[in-house]
Amino acid sequence: MNLPRIPLFVLPEFFAGIGASLPQWPHSVALVAALNLAARCGVLPQDELAALEGRTFLIHVRDTGARAEFFFRDGAFRPCLARRQDAAPADLAFSANLCAFLQLLTRQEDPDTLFFKRELSITGDTELGLRVKNMLDAVECPQHFPPLARLRELTGKSS
Repeated sequence: MNLPRIPLFVLPEFFAGIGASLPQWPHSVALVAALNLAARCGVLPQDELAALEGRTFLIHVRDTGARAEFFFRDGAFRPCLARRQDAAPADLAFSANLCAFLQLLTRQEDPDTLFFKRELSITGDTELGLRVKNMLDAVECPQHFPPLARLRELTGKSS
């Protein structure tokens, strides 16, 4: 799939301030819905998903102020809708600006490159981080996956 190159950008600081003051649970719900859809469609390997059982995750988009917290239990991703102040930190956390996440999503950059450029921060359980990274590296998004078809249609590109 040949998508247009995503240019480097960082949103102005006021976006993060506004975004951080908004409720964060919608981000978690949306991300969990997408992850569960990907799992049901066979995009995420079922045998690898079992290793995520009981683990918690955080995705923080720094320049938007958005945070999505979720966990994997009983074979499904589930959102963390409310977080107590004294709760333990996530087992694995990813933090980057929107641009870096978009580059990862479109495979224009790999996580290692962004990590060593200090554009992607990964904290928490190192073994879990490597497992998730390898799982995502192995994902081949099917050509018939509706969101990709729509993206190709919008960009006028075919793969």
